[in-house]
Amino acid sequence: MSDISPLVKRSLVDQALDQLRLRINQGVWTVGQRLPTEPELATELGISRNTVREAMRVLAFSGLIEIRQGDGSYLRAVFDPLDTMKALSRCSPEQARETRHILEVEAIGLAALRRTDEDLVALREALGVSGGHYHGDLDTYIACDLVFHRRLVDAAHNPTLSELYRYFSSIVGAHLRQTLNISPRRQAVFDLHVELLDAVEQRDPERAKALSRQLINEP
Repeated sequence: MSDISPLVKRSLVDQALDQLRLRINQGVWTVGQRLPTEPELATELGISRNTVREAMRVLAFSGLIEIRQGDGSYLRAVFDPLDTMKALSRCSPEQARETRHILEVEAIGLAALRRTDEDLVALREALGVSGGHYHGDLDTYIACDLVFHRRLVDAAHNPTLSELYRYFSSIVGAHLRQTLNISPRRQAVFDLHVELLDAVEQRDPERAKALSRQLINEP
């Protein structure tokens, strides 16, 4: 009997994943772009639609793409989110604060210029829910607060900023939990959120950015 182990044949799904990831890494598609349909990809890759469908499900599970029923598949990220989260989890509180100043403050300045009436409705709703939990369960409040901040960034209407903040918001939540486990929640801090929304509504980017900086420095 031979001591040489047999080669493991890679599945067609794995091979399809390699090809799709290669196209993503090469910048064939940009974040937010609608991808070719399953039949188009099957023809391009020379494989069956079922194989393409399974590969797309794997990419969706990993967070690289988003599958919208009846609409198609869209690119959500160009790097594996799991690798991104591992890197982010190693940042210190000060590094997290610096990153928020660079990312969140500038995004909120853009939101004050670009927000729509629909954005304001969503923001008021999120802030109302957050306010209802401000003095309640900590984890519930943090989850609601992150929804408000994500919607603020979304109001900048820049898919790349939104995607970056979605990854980073888990780190924001972790550091916020650490801080609020030590320091009591103060009404004055929540009132800053109300002022921030007002600045966005009034299309005042400099005031919005100043309030965002204040919130980041004083959660």
